[in-house]
Amino acid sequence: MFPLGTVLLPHLPLALRLFEPRYLDMVTDLVDSGELVFGVVLIERGQEVGGGDERFDVGTLAHVVDAARGATTIGITAVGTDRFVVERWLEDDPYPRAEVRLLEPLRWDPGLAPLRERVEEVVRRSLAVASEYAEPPFDPDVVLSDDPLEASWQLAGISPVPELDQLGFLQAESVEQLLTLVHDATVEATGAWRMGWTG
Repeated sequence: MFPLGTVLLPHLPLALRLFEPRYLDMVTDLVDSGELVFGVVLIERGQEVGGGDERFDVGTLAHVVDAARGATTIGITAVGTDRFVVERWLEDDPYPRAEVRLLEPLRWDPGLAPLRERVEEVVRRSLAVASEYAEPPFDPDVVLSDDPLEASWQLAGISPVPELDQLGFLQAESVEQLLTLVHDATVEATGAWRMGWTG
């Protein structure tokens, strides 16, 4: 398990540069096991470095697609896959470990296409507004997947909203609920960006 200060959503990329010995050990164990998958959860309180953090109990599996070893670090690129709920935290040995239960994947309904398109417009507009005030991690013209379910998760991931909103996205029980949550949170965030810009 890898607690982070950000939420990883399905179909979203994750780039990490690992330097703590316990996480270097984790990567070694992943390679030895032949299963290049680890869990990512949001830190509730505390810091990413050093341990002692408190963590939320819902997260996403990250599948490692690339890794590069440096002199004292390992850089990895991963992609979010399945969502899970932590059933029980185990003792760190030496890195965080847990027993998890996978959540059912969301299923796409073609009838949601108009809602998905509307949410895309809202998210891209919000990114454009945010780019006037700060430097968002995603460009307003970022290319989305042609797969509507993947694109729905990508919209959730690129929306310039707080991490707790993204944690709420992760717990959606349907694509319709996911898109509705993304729409409402993004509209609220856009208003906050505009207030910050004009105020």
